[in-house]
Amino acid sequence: MNSTILAWLKTLSRICGFETADSFPPNHPYARTRWEAAYFDIASDVKPDEIERRICAAIANTPSVFAYITNPTPRMQRSLLNVIHDRLRRQPGAGATDLVLLLINAYASDHITEAVPGLRALIYNTEHEDTNLRVHAILELLVGTPRGLDVIDM
Repeated sequence: MNSTILAWLKTLSRICGFETADSFPPNHPYARTRWEAAYFDIASDVKPDEIERRICAAIANTPSVFAYITNPTPRMQRSLLNVIHDRLRRQPGAGATDLVLLLINAYASDHITEAVPGLRALIYNTEHEDTNLRVHAILELLVGTPRGLDVIDM
C-alpha cells in the first residue's frame, strides 16, 4: 500500500513540475537521452520540444555543458556543431579541439543518433589514432558540412 502511494506521489510531483527533469518522458523518440539536472534546471512538467530547445540554448551559450548529456539528440549535436563552426570561422585553426573531443565522447554510446552522415563511422575508424589526428579528421568532415545545421528534424 505504501509503495503505491509513494509511486502516485512521485508521479503527481513530476506532473506538477516539482522535480527537475533529467530525461525525456518515457515513449519519447529520444527517451535514452539523459542530462545532469543540476546543469540544466528544467522542471519536470516542461514539454519535450521546449526541453530540447532549452538544452540547445544552454549548449550554444556554454558549450562545455554538452559533456553532461548522454545520448544527445541530433538537434543538441547540431547546436554544438554550430558553436564549432563559429569558432572555426572566427579563429581558423584554433579553439575547437575541446568541443570536438566532447562530440567524440558522446559517440562512445551505441544509442546516439547520428547528426552528420558519416560521423559515427569516422569516429569509429579513427579510434586507435592519436587524439590530434582524430580531431583533425572530424574537423575536415565538419568543414564540408553546411553552416545552417539547425534545421527541423523530419
